[in-house]
Formats: sequence, C-alpha cells, structure tokens
Amino acid sequence: MEPIISLFKYRDLLWQFLLRQVKARHRGSMLGALWLIMNPLLMLGLYVFAFGVIFGGKFTDSQDESTLDFALGIFLGLNVLGLISGVIGSAPSVIVGHSNFVKKVVFPVEILPAAHAGSLSYDLIIGFGLCLTGIGILGPGLTLALLYVPVILAPVILMALGLSWFFSALGVFIRDIGQISSFLGLALLYASGVFYSAENAKKAAPEIWKFLQWNPLLQIIDSLRQVTLWGGELDWGKVGYAWAFGITVFFGGAWFFKRLRPTFADVL
Repeated sequence: MEPIISLFKYRDLLWQFLLRQVKARHRGSMLGALWLIMNPLLMLGLYVFAFGVIFGGKFTDSQDESTLDFALGIFLGLNVLGLISGVIGSAPSVIVGHSNFVKKVVFPVEILPAAHAGSLSYDLIIGFGLCLTGIGILGPGLTLALLYVPVILAPVILMALGLSWFFSALGVFIRDIGQISSFLGLALLYASGVFYSAENAKKAAPEIWKFLQWNPLLQIIDSLRQVTLWGGELDWGKVGYAWAFGITVFFGGAWFFKRLRPTFADVL
C-alpha cells in the first residue's frame, strides 16, 4: 500500500508537518498550549455537572462509586472519542486546504492526513496523561494493569489514520461531507459509552445493545475503564475485535486514498 509505505519513506517530512500543525493550532493564542489542558477540563466540568450531578449518572451499581470516579470515567471516554470525532470533523478539509501541495507531482500528499491525525493523537496523549494523573492522585490509584493501555489504545490510532485518509479524500469530491461529519461526531458521543458502561447499556436497553456492541469505540473505552479505574481483568475478545476493526479501517482508508489520489489535481 503506497500511502502506508510513504509514512516510513517520508517519516522526517511527516514529523515536520506534525509539529507544524501542533504549533499552528495555538499560534497567536494568549494561553497557547495550555488550551490542550483547559479545553478537556472545561468540557469535563460541563458533562459531569449535567450527567453526574443533575442526572446522578454512574458506571457501576456500587455505592462506593463517587462523582469523582464518574468524572474520571467520562474523561477517559472523551479523550478517546476526541481523537476520532476530531479526525472525522476536520479531515475533509485537509487536502482541499493544501491544494498547492497536491499540484506538485513529487509531493507525497498522503502525508498531510497522516500528520493531521498525528497532531490530534498528540492531544489524546496529553489528555490521557492528565487523566492518569487524576486517577493516581485523586482516584483509586494506578496499578500494573496500566501496561495494557497501549494495547487498548493502538487500534484507536489505526482508526484515526484510516479515517483521516478516507475523509480527506472524500472531502475533495463532496464538500458537504463536513456538515455530515459534524452529525457523525455527535452520534458517536452518545453511542460510544462515554456516559455509561457497556454492562449498564446491555441491561437497560438489550434491543439497542444488539447494535451498540459492534461499536469498537465503546469496547475500547469500556476496556480502558476496566484496567485503569475498576481494576478488572482485560477482555481479550473485545480488544481483539477492536484490533481487527482498526486494521481494517487503516488499510481500507489507505486503499481508498490511493484510488482517488490521481484525480485530486483535476478537481482542485
């Protein structure tokens, strides 16, 4: 697959564009990179107040689960979802916004969506590190189960890369895809178990669970909570499904981008 090979062949160029995008997002801002921490915390406060305080939401039936535990659980979900919804929402404009690079025959344009997904992955790492700090200091504490975290999160990175290639290529031909992607991001927010656990969803709505259980983000977020918050055992079946889905999206996005790339210059 040419786009995948280009990631290794032009890794120095990929790194330069990744750093460029991270810096550009905060250029001219008074607080700069502090928004990487403040944005998720502000959103967390809103969601915890609405779903935790007002509606009394919980992930488990345990009386020992506090509002703080619920907040940390939501924070984990928001970080994972933020990467995927961010890619879906902004990837359609990546190629369109860099049309000057597309017209250069020797430039590997597949680097642009990959760098974009990488810059959003940087936000995930910062937010997840912040969440783990909260779990270690204010929550139940960190355990050796954290060693499972890279295994659980890796499929999310693969999905982000594949979706970035797919939506950036599609955005060249369908400019309205940006409007549709906004709805998809909102739909994923409520379908990915950010505010509820997989077990509660299965009990409360078994008919809907028949469809929700195939959402890999729900399984990933639930698995992360199990190993970081609840100290539970990792369900390798869920992780295996997430890996299979992530690899499929990764290679599928690369194939789709390669097929449409020759016509980019004609459309732009």
